[in-house]
Formats: sequence, structure tokens, C-alpha cells
Amino acid sequence: MWGLNKTLAMILSCIFTFNAIAQENEFPADKWKTKSSSEFNIDQIKIDTLFDLSFEDSATQSVVLIKDGFLIGERYADGYDQKSYGTSWSMAKSFYAALIGISLELGEISSLDDTVGTYLSYFDDERSVVTIRDLLNMTSGLEFPEHEHENMFFRDDQMEYVKSIGMEKAPNTLFEYNNVNSMLIGDILLQVTGKKADVLLRERIFDKIGINDTTLWQDGSGNVMTYCCIDMTARDYSKFGLLFSRNGNWAGDQVVPSDYVNETFSTVWESTPNWWTDQNRGYSLHWWISKNDEEGTIFNASGKFGQYIFVDRANDIIFTRITKYHPMPGSVQDWGFLKYFDITNVDLWINIIRILHKIGLIEINKDITTPNTFPDGESNEFYTNYEEIIDAMADLSRN
Repeated sequence: MWGLNKTLAMILSCIFTFNAIAQENEFPADKWKTKSSSEFNIDQIKIDTLFDLSFEDSATQSVVLIKDGFLIGERYADGYDQKSYGTSWSMAKSFYAALIGISLELGEISSLDDTVGTYLSYFDDERSVVTIRDLLNMTSGLEFPEHEHENMFFRDDQMEYVKSIGMEKAPNTLFEYNNVNSMLIGDILLQVTGKKADVLLRERIFDKIGINDTTLWQDGSGNVMTYCCIDMTARDYSKFGLLFSRNGNWAGDQVVPSDYVNETFSTVWESTPNWWTDQNRGYSLHWWISKNDEEGTIFNASGKFGQYIFVDRANDIIFTRITKYHPMPGSVQDWGFLKYFDITNVDLWINIIRILHKIGLIEINKDITTPNTFPDGESNEFYTNYEEIIDAMADLSRN
């Protein structure tokens, strides 16, 4: 009898402990709950500084600031509001990489150190030494041209393009930000689950954290573009940031394995190419490390034109910034007659498309269907202010 009572007491204790944790950690349901900065002892001037720095760039569409699961600040450009979509560009890499962690937990993938060839039959050549970890850490050694395979974006069948990319150097020797690595992640997920990555993302993550209004883009042949292109609101992007800030747990449901989150939020590459800032940035499992010093540690998902989800896990702060976007209907790319052109100079091609659109020879949304950032959404000052913005975010937690 005592044993039964002791067991019951242990069960009740676990329930009370769980309830206490659930009360301490706020999670948004249909709407974010709000609190003022003063309720967290954060000087409102610090938030204003962070937001002002972000909006010095006219490309900024919206910023959202989350503390302990509460919305404590947001700002929108004229003509945009909390329901306005932004597009992720490469922030999507962090989203789809999370599915690898889930597949590890479910036993669909045995190890990050498995070779890609274990799951993809066409990696039975010189590429057979590449591991899943190499893909996620951008160290695959696969061919890396000047355009970083961004020209893949203009292909009707992007997976066919990916399969043709050979080896260039030994893996795990050099950081190279290669979009092919991320498309291969999608194909691995398809092989081990029988489902496309966009379906998995909805079922295994979005449905569980309350992201119900989003567009997940595929190419013209139905391949999920797992290196880019998720459309949603800044508030919903922030939910994904909160999931990782909470070690992959959402209101008691371990959505992404905590071990995988911990490994993600570790430093693999302590420095990466200084494309537009002298700030030392690291990289790990498809996430960037923007700050890692005595003042704090901030990780982020990052997109081409200045889209960011910054996560300060130690202080449970999420800061999301997206750029101006003009969404179009549909979720499948269609380049029309342009798909027959062989594109090598990506920037030149983007300018040609914009000129053709401006003079009326093509109509975007009619002749072309694709996620697209116009010049009004391309960042400049945000990059100039990048170090100040990161420091301003870290400063939120300092008295």
C-alpha cells in the first residue's frame, strides 16, 4: 500500500512540477500576450534604440521583440501590419534543418555522421565521403562557384541541378555557404520519411507551435526549396525563434530534441567570411552565431536581403526583423518562358527581370510566379548598423 501511495505521490509531484514550469514559460496561442518593457525591468529607451537602428534602413518592413514568451514591442513600416507576410530567403535553412533533428529522434536517421550516400543513392561516387553533418555545417566540399549556386533558383527542376554537383575539395576543411547542401537535406528527408519537407515542416513543427498561415515554396517540378522561401508574418517567424530559445520545447511538447538544439547552439566555425561586416560570426547546423562574448551569445537564422530571427537563449529574448515584401499567389515557382535561359550571372539576371517588368514586357504575378524581393526590400543601412544592432539587442539584458 505504501508503495502505491509513494508512486501516486511521485506522479502528483511530477504533475505539479510540470504545471509550475508551464506557468513560468509563456507560449503564444492564437495571439501573443503582451507586457510592457518596465514589467521586465528593461529600459524602453533601449528598445527604441534597437528599433530605430533597424528602421534607419528603409527596407525594413517590421521588427518584433519577444521576452519570456511575451510580445514587448513591434514596429511596422507604412502600409504593413502584423498580418503582412515577409519572405525568409535563407532563414528557411534553419527551419528545414530542425527536421533533421526530429528524424534523428525518431530513428529515421541514425546519426549526423552518417554519409549522405547512406540515404541518397546518387552519392555513390567521390561524394560518398560527405556526411549529413558536413551539409549542415556548410563544409561538404561540393563544387562552390562564384554564384554560390544561387542560379539554381531560376531552374525549373532544382533537384536535377543539385544531383549534378560534384566534389571540389575534401569535406570538413573549409566553410562555404552552399545552397546545394540545403537542398540535399530536403531530399534526405524525403527518402527517410516518404514525405516532402514542406509537409513535414507543417506536421512536425508548425502545427505544434501554432503557425497556421504560411506559404512554403516549391520549384516548377514540385521539389521543396529547402534552402529558401518560406512566407509568413514577423510574429510567426518569432514563434520559431522562441521554440529554439526554449530548447525545442513548446508548452511541454518536445518538438525538436533538446540535444539537437544544444548542438545547434554551439560554435563549430568560430569565424566565417566577412561579407558585409567585420563582426566575427560563427556557424553551426544551419544557424549563425552573431555574438559570442562576455556580453552575451546571440544566434540567428539569416536571409539574403536582411531577414533575421535573433535568439538570445540565456535571456529568452527573440528579435525578428524582415524586409519589405510583395507576396504573390501560389506556392509553386513558374518562370514562364524565362526558364529556358541558362543563367550564370544571378545579379545581372535579377536586374534584367526588373527592367523587363518595369517596361512592361513581363508582368510579375502573371508571367512569373516566385518569391521575389524588389529593390525596396534590399537592405543597406541595416548591414551598416549590424554591429550596433547586435550590441543593442545584448544591451536589453544589462541593467
